[in-house]
Amino acid sequence: MEYNIKEQLHALAEEDYRIFTSALIPNVTNILGVRLPQLRKLAKPIAKGDWREYLNHAESDYFEEVMLEGMVIGLIKAEPEELLRRIADFVPKIDNWSVCDSFCIGLKMAQTNKAAVWDFIQPYLASSKPYEIRFGVVMLLNFYIEEAYIDRLLALLDQTDRSSYYVQMAVAWAISICYIKLPEVTQRYLEDNTLDDFTYNKALSKITESYRVNPETKSRIRGMKRKKRV
Repeated sequence: MEYNIKEQLHALAEEDYRIFTSALIPNVTNILGVRLPQLRKLAKPIAKGDWREYLNHAESDYFEEVMLEGMVIGLIKAEPEELLRRIADFVPKIDNWSVCDSFCIGLKMAQTNKAAVWDFIQPYLASSKPYEIRFGVVMLLNFYIEEAYIDRLLALLDQTDRSSYYVQMAVAWAISICYIKLPEVTQRYLEDNTLDDFTYNKALSKITESYRVNPETKSRIRGMKRKKRV
């Protein structure tokens, strides 16, 4: 199966798209150039077939192989305990924002197992490894921005190790979505937090970029920007 998958990926690869993708994902040098819709087409029959055999032997020589494996995990039908084990096995393979974000948004099982997945992602949010943290943050922004979780979610974002640019950007993104969905509680958080200046200002910027925020609010948010300290 793996040999066949490699053959299919090579056949679907586009050099122009490889160059385009490589420019968006620095430091990743094993990109073939297969478009995401093509990967999703490959993932569906694998998830409907002997997916355990596939996951047990999935290779990761190429960026697309890792992306494909993540997509399959998001599609398979299994008990929550097994799904969480598969997710835990996959997280160490995440070494870029693209795989991380695509993987997280595909984990729809979080919608029906909120408490279990919430507990599952806590160690990742407390990690010192950038892509483990980003995994936890992107899971929060995809599945937990709601009244029942918002206070705990914002507290977790405030506590994360933000020494990595890719964590800073994920936290800023998450805060902007929090503001769009739950503006009052997020406004209070923005007025009292321990965010570093870059993450804080980037969150404000992302809020003002949203078409779901009115001009008057955007003006007020811009006025909250922290100035560079001399």
